[in-house]
Amino acid sequence: MLPGDTTAPGPQAAGRKKMLSVDEAQSMLLARARPCAGVEIVPTERAVGRVLAESQDSRVDVPPADNSAMDGYAVAADDLAPDGPTRMTVSQRIPAGAAGSPLLPGSAARIFTGAPIPPGADTVVIQENCEADGDQVLIRTPAQRGENVRRAGEAVRAGDSVLEAGTRLTPQHLGMAASVGIDRLPVFRPLRVAIFSTGNELVMPGTPLGPGQIYNSNRYTLSALVQRLGMEVVDLGIIADELEATRDVLRRASAQADAIITSGGVSVGEEDYVKTALEETGEMMMWKVAIKPGKPIAYGEVDGIPFLGLPGNPVSVFVTFCLLVKPFLLRRQGAHHEPPAALPAVADFEWSRSGPRREFLRVRVRRGGDGALHAELFPNQGSGVLTSVVWADGLAIAPEHTVVQPGDTVDYYPYAVLLD
Repeated sequence: MLPGDTTAPGPQAAGRKKMLSVDEAQSMLLARARPCAGVEIVPTERAVGRVLAESQDSRVDVPPADNSAMDGYAVAADDLAPDGPTRMTVSQRIPAGAAGSPLLPGSAARIFTGAPIPPGADTVVIQENCEADGDQVLIRTPAQRGENVRRAGEAVRAGDSVLEAGTRLTPQHLGMAASVGIDRLPVFRPLRVAIFSTGNELVMPGTPLGPGQIYNSNRYTLSALVQRLGMEVVDLGIIADELEATRDVLRRASAQADAIITSGGVSVGEEDYVKTALEETGEMMMWKVAIKPGKPIAYGEVDGIPFLGLPGNPVSVFVTFCLLVKPFLLRRQGAHHEPPAALPAVADFEWSRSGPRREFLRVRVRRGGDGALHAELFPNQGSGVLTSVVWADGLAIAPEHTVVQPGDTVDYYPYAVLLD
């Protein structure tokens, strides 16, 4: 039985389940998120944002040879006077990318950052501690053996694991791969995510509004959120509030995609058909989560394809996607799930309306004179007020059955953490 289950699974039982906590819902969804995507090989420079399918080992030592960490002069430490300046003949010049000759006894080699240490040298004296004089150099200070020398393999040894399977590749990961000679990477193909919105009241921007109509913002929000994860959108548009149309689109979506996400139609209204259509065409496994905004969240499967039904209110769509849908999709893509880390923030507001649901409040933070982050609350926290999401830079948590007073510390999640 999955976390949070209180009855045997099945459509009717799903409707009788208690509300799951946010933690139970996250655990249940992650347990159901089976990786599904095939693997393709792409050039390393085109792999940013993709999920690595196989761990990668280094092909070389990094650095491949002892080299200079600074511009200066390569010497043998034993040739330097222990307590005063040393004058030496400069026998060669070694720029980066060139190999020097064995160092003549008692001489120095002019060397530049990244250049290989010549045989016979074991130390680099930085140029600020030297004075050039024709083919001579005066080394004004003693140096410790090995100073300013990067040893071969000190960063990575050939055969070391450098990238782990399941990693969402960032620019620094690609740099790491390139540094050890990896020019192509095996990555999971992008997940295909079908989206559609339900509601007779919805029209697309650019169309004049008729009586009772609103613009379909959720289509744009969901599409952008999915694409931000590097996944492909299968946009099935707006579906009328009709049971047969809803059943049909669920079947079409399951034939084209690796996951299905909808907005609207999962509540208990007489015109909300998504939940009923899902129960008739597939299996309902979760409905209702103790979260605000966003309580009516449905999870199930249609022909083995996961379905996530989000509420119709635009703030609920944004919040539930960030907290529940995004981790599910990334796990299904084959990525490791790393729960976002909250930052402590001082509440500059009072919130006394918290009930049995965990609330995610739209806030904006600033650094106070005390050095702490201070959270300001958007005045209208309604689930239909998309302005609150645009104004805010993150979400603050008001836990279940908790009153937040000014000066209390709250958990704050920046958008930068929630979206990437």
